[in-house]
Amino acid sequence: MMKLSALWQRIPKAVLFGVAILLQCALLILMVTDRTQILREGREVTLQTRPVDPRDLLRGDYVTLGYDITQLPAGALAGQPSAERNPVVFVKLAPDADGLYRAVSVQSVPVAVTAPEVLIRGRVSYSCGSSGRIFCDRLTIRYGLESYFVPEGEGRKLEQARNQQKLRIVAAVLPSGRAAIKRLLLDGEPVYEEPWY
Repeated sequence: MMKLSALWQRIPKAVLFGVAILLQCALLILMVTDRTQILREGREVTLQTRPVDPRDLLRGDYVTLGYDITQLPAGALAGQPSAERNPVVFVKLAPDADGLYRAVSVQSVPVAVTAPEVLIRGRVSYSCGSSGRIFCDRLTIRYGLESYFVPEGEGRKLEQARNQQKLRIVAAVLPSGRAAIKRLLLDGEPVYEEPWY
């Protein structure tokens, strides 16, 4: 232990500082690469937004998004114990006649899907029971698609469109179920496209 401490003290502070900077840059590059992979390789699904309240004025100009797939019946999971307080679930989506993806089922583990079905991963934001580790009859699920930052002054217009059911999103979904918002559609026309980097 003494040798390790002595070795550590002989390393110049500039080298330690440089290593810390390189580690932070590597983490940033990994985050950007991960998001790029989802947007580039993910399968596109279109989701209908729905009104959400309240608006948080402290986070900048962004749009809070809720979806028809946010609150779903638990199906076979209802009343079952979960391994953790806010468990990960997998929602099978399939397109309807209008091309919007709708929930088919909710599973606690990934299941096989066939095209054009997609499996999206989410986290239950509330569980039933005193310990909070039992699936409720109805699940509130968050997918990491619940907010989208927009240029200053644009948020209010998009929120109004969202409240009138005119705003949709196109999400990219990987086979693992991870998803990211790829673009916003207003009356079916793209208004914001997410860059890959």
